[in-house]
Amino acid sequence: MKVTEAASPFLPLCQRLFPTKLAGLSVALLKATALELAILAGHLLLYPSGITQERRTGPALPSPDVAAQLPTEAKPPVVLLHGFIDNRSVFVLLRRNLAQHGRQHVESLNYSPLTCDIRIAAELLGRHIEEICERTGHEQVDIVGHSLGGLIARYYVQCLGGDTHVRTLVTLGTPHSGTRVAPLMNAHPIVRQMRPGSAVIQELTGPAPGCRTQFVSFWSDLDHLMDPLETACVEHPDLLAQNVRVSGVGHLALPVHPAVATGIRQALDIEVSGSRTAARISGLTVA
Repeated sequence: MKVTEAASPFLPLCQRLFPTKLAGLSVALLKATALELAILAGHLLLYPSGITQERRTGPALPSPDVAAQLPTEAKPPVVLLHGFIDNRSVFVLLRRNLAQHGRQHVESLNYSPLTCDIRIAAELLGRHIEEICERTGHEQVDIVGHSLGGLIARYYVQCLGGDTHVRTLVTLGTPHSGTRVAPLMNAHPIVRQMRPGSAVIQELTGPAPGCRTQFVSFWSDLDHLMDPLETACVEHPDLLAQNVRVSGVGHLALPVHPAVATGIRQALDIEVSGSRTAARISGLTVA
């Protein structure tokens, strides 16, 4: 039996039938909710600092002689892409974590809050990725996308040929199959594109033969913005994908929590061997 937040009106009855299991669920839900509220309060304070695009401080394109001497194991740049009605400030802690563990080039991109089409946002992302590759001398980048950011990145990779430039795409609480929450927000066109059965979601279910990007999707069993919860998983026969379940955190905590950051680093360090990944990431449980 799976009891989700949607079943909360029946918790009193269920607690009498399954007291031990639901007591644990209630405690986990309360902890996750408290953490979400704390993160939201902190993020509101940081939000103004992330409104503008960050300054690009990456190295210029090296000369051919210098490029030939670069180590072949050098890690590609990491691009961080935020979610709906958000900005790059959501990645302050994750960016610091990645830098402390050897990722020397990490960039956060803002897309316009006026963005009304995932396809157009994906095209703009592609231009940013090409510029980053040209500026840094790398042929590929890794992307970490939170919520809508992951969907924009997936559309770029899968539908616009972005798999030539994206080695690994990590998504955090991304509605890959569409989500049914917040029906009152349907007035916004990009929200409609995130609904199950939308034209964009249908495009992403189409064939993607030979896609070279590896996907790692983190989904939470307490993510209140994913309905159903499993929509945050990548399920596609043509894609090299791994889904990682995170227990004990909500939607806003995914790009912030240190345990998830550790999983993201592991995902970015996975190497592709033939048609299979060389390593797997186990599920994450946050106490």
